[in-house]
Amino acid sequence: MTYLAHTAQAQLTALWTASVGWMLTAVALGLIQWRVWLVEDSAVVSSGVAWVGIWRACFNSHTEVTPGFQVMHCTYIDPREAFTPPEIVAGQVLMLLSVLVGLGGNASGVYSMRNVYFGVEKGSVWFIATGALCLLAAVMSLVPLLWNLTSVVTNQTIDFPSDFKLPSAPTSQHVGCGISFGLVGAALMAVSGVVFCKYKAPKKTNGRTQNSVAPVSRSMSAGVLTVLKGKDNPAFESHQHL
Repeated sequence: MTYLAHTAQAQLTALWTASVGWMLTAVALGLIQWRVWLVEDSAVVSSGVAWVGIWRACFNSHTEVTPGFQVMHCTYIDPREAFTPPEIVAGQVLMLLSVLVGLGGNASGVYSMRNVYFGVEKGSVWFIATGALCLLAAVMSLVPLLWNLTSVVTNQTIDFPSDFKLPSAPTSQHVGCGISFGLVGAALMAVSGVVFCKYKAPKKTNGRTQNSVAPVSRSMSAGVLTVLKGKDNPAFESHQHL
């Protein structure tokens, strides 16, 4: 069995990094805090804060329950509706695809490291495939993340229907943790992809892989045993015959 584990130490670290990046991307997909809207305090949005994600728009309200109790009112954002901004539609599609592609990249990374630690010489094909999938997942998530980030910075509005109970324009808005988590996850996936793509399989010389642990030859073993055996001591043998 060829020893190859030492050739992929950086890729082992990249696998953990890709796993963390994929989990952050998945968390960002489900968070509603992509855009944090500050609206005028009213009878409906009692807290004055609303959260707009890529799937739902939510706010806390005291009006629909017993006074003193708080309930979160959320409405689903349908990508087929005319009011839905294109950056939110892109987020729904590309972020979901990014999670699926990132899952495939992590699975491919596990298989690549399995081959290395079991001494299976498959070259760098699986490492390149892992890197390509991680990079693709990072690009897929970066497009909607940066697009929504730009919309927040430029204070873009959304013409919500009446059932959302939200104004079309906030007093001000800022970036939520959903975009922040997604950007960190995309960066980790991109770094992992580059590290995986840079893996180089050891070259073979005379049918043997370089930097591999070669088996000890029989002649060398015989020589070592001869040295360890030593010579008989005549004085010790004559002492035994006394």
